Parts: sequence; C-alpha cells; structure tokens
Amino acid sequence: MSRRNQVLDALQLTGWCLRQPEAGLPARASEVMTLPQPEVLPPSTGIEPAPAVILAPPTAVMEQATATDDWDNLAQQVSGCRSCRLCETRTRTVLERGNRQAPLMLIGEGPGEQEDLQGRPFVGPAGKLLDAMLTATGWSPEQDVYVCNVVKCRPPGNRNPQPDEMAACQAYLQAQIRLVRPRLIVALGRVAAQSLLATELSIARLRGQTHQYAGYPLVVTYHPAYLLRNLPDKARAWQDLCRIRRELDTQAAGQSS
Repeated sequence: MSRRNQVLDALQLTGWCLRQPEAGLPARASEVMTLPQPEVLPPSTGIEPAPAVILAPPTAVMEQATATDDWDNLAQQVSGCRSCRLCETRTRTVLERGNRQAPLMLIGEGPGEQEDLQGRPFVGPAGKLLDAMLTATGWSPEQDVYVCNVVKCRPPGNRNPQPDEMAACQAYLQAQIRLVRPRLIVALGRVAAQSLLATELSIARLRGQTHQYAGYPLVVTYHPAYLLRNLPDKARAWQDLCRIRRELDTQAAGQSS
C-alpha cells in the first residue's frame, strides 16, 4: 500500500479517483482528492466547546510526587488510590501503555469504558484510530510512544474529568513525566491541553505551536475520540502528527551533530 493510501486509511478518509468527464466537458482537477495541506485548510469550525479546565501551573507541583518516583511504587500508589470520587465507580485503574523510555509522550484526558475494563489507556475505538495514525506516521504504538491520561480512573459515563479529580491525579502524572523524560509531550484534546497549560485558550489557538511544560516542549492536537465525530479535523490532526515527527527528527539531528 502506498504512503498516501496508508494515510487515507488511517484517517478513515476515502481515496477518490478521477471520474470520466461528461461528453464535451473537460475533467476537473478538483475531482481528485489529496490529503489537505496546511496552507489551504480553512479555520476549524468544530472545536470542542466546553468550559475551560485549569489546574495549577506545572512549576508549582513538579516536586510534590517524589515518593512515587519509581515505577513499582507509582503503580502501587495508583492502584490503591482513593483520593477522589472516581475510585467508587472504577473497575480498574489505568496507568499507562507503551515504552517507558520513548521519546514521545501522549497525554489524554481519562479512561473510557474499554480502558476501565482492560486497565490500559486508549484501547477502545479512539485508541484504534490513534494507533492507526501513529503507524501511518512511522511510529510503533508500543515501542515509540508512551501513553497515559490526566486521570487514572474512568469518569462515569465518559464525562470530562472535573478539576478536583485531575488535581487528585496530578502528582501521579508529574511522576510519569519525570520517569519517562520524553523529548516531546503531546496533549490530546482540549481537557488535557487546558489543564496542562493552565489556560482557557481553545484547541484552535493552541495548535500549531510549541509550548513549554515544566521544561518539556509540548504540542497540542485533537483527542482521537473527538476525531471520530468530526471528520474534517482528521486532516488537521494528521498535520499535527507530521509536525511532531519533524520536530523530533530535528531534535535527533541536533543531538547527533
């Protein structure tokens, strides 16, 4: 399968072929679909509308979780955590998946139904889309990335996590970041982005630039669950992944020179 078809398949977009022109009419170039390029995409009109969710700035909390700064202790603390109401309805805590030494760290908002059952993040339909997009970009979902969420227990009904729930898990997330030490962090979706960056700005305002989070470069893209409901923004998410790939490649080139 060609790279173009891999991309279209990962984004669940249909590849169109040139139709035969009607008699006497020239074929139109616009009838051939190609993956949209950044300079021609109109502004998104499907940004996830919801109130901003803001936690404390990262510099205020990066030293709070020193007791959890080894993987075994962290996993034990998370599995027994009862710091917020989410512990009352969870099936399992959901800590991580992927490579703990990966250069790329993806942070979503919270587990869904399948994640709650299996104890691993991004294993439902949204996770399948995420894995397909990562694979099309040239990354192994299990070897080249580390995946976690802002909260470690499923919010009932897959609602957005509340500020106090995210605050209860914040020390765990800080410990994960320190242990992985990624070259780049990606915030998946509005809730994760706004909480990590302590901002009310929308996805549209946060995409396309590199932010700083506790000394780590951070970029923002759409949550794959949102992309399942909003086809036009899949192409924008693909652009974000390509930009992330370029940034990591640039970092690697700088380290080897």
